[in-house]
Amino acid sequence: MTIMIHPTAEVSPEAQIGDGTRIWHHVQIREGARIGLNCTLSKGVYIDQQVEIGDHVKIQNYVSVYQGVSIGHGVFVGPHVCFTNDLRPRAINKDGSLKSAEDWQVVETKIHTGASIGANATILCGITIGKWALIGAGSVVIDDVPDHGLVVGNPARMKGFVCVCGEQLPTIVSSETPDSKIVACRICSAEVAIPNQHWERLL
Repeated sequence: MTIMIHPTAEVSPEAQIGDGTRIWHHVQIREGARIGLNCTLSKGVYIDQQVEIGDHVKIQNYVSVYQGVSIGHGVFVGPHVCFTNDLRPRAINKDGSLKSAEDWQVVETKIHTGASIGANATILCGITIGKWALIGAGSVVIDDVPDHGLVVGNPARMKGFVCVCGEQLPTIVSSETPDSKIVACRICSAEVAIPNQHWERLL
């Protein structure tokens, strides 16, 4: 296997790129970034310094992944998704001077294995998106999203749960334990255990 880098892409020699990764038109990857195996970075993607991206990740057109964001294995990031890394953004200090890198603190955001983020979603920094979660297109995510959580809207709210296959899970409980309720996917028949506290967030 080999790495494919389009001639228009700008990749820092200090970045680490995994085997089988494809980097398309006008992508920029900064120093210290680490990209895993078999990833696809589509047209116009920007990867900031020190960003970590797992294996088998797909990042669609014109996504900027800023310092402080980490993306796990098998994550899908739809076109024009907006990540942030500053909870109190200002261009200038109180005295009117232009802010420098020393004048603010990066706030971390974590996207875990298998999560999918729909087109044009905005992800507030400082949150965690759980494994196999699904963020609806155009959503503004301001709170943590649990494993298998489905959130939509502005601000994003819990609307249900999704299977690993991507199908929305039914709310019919097939069995339960003291800590969780178990539901079966209508498409692939997989059983998914959802902790009780996450059911309380459904609207």
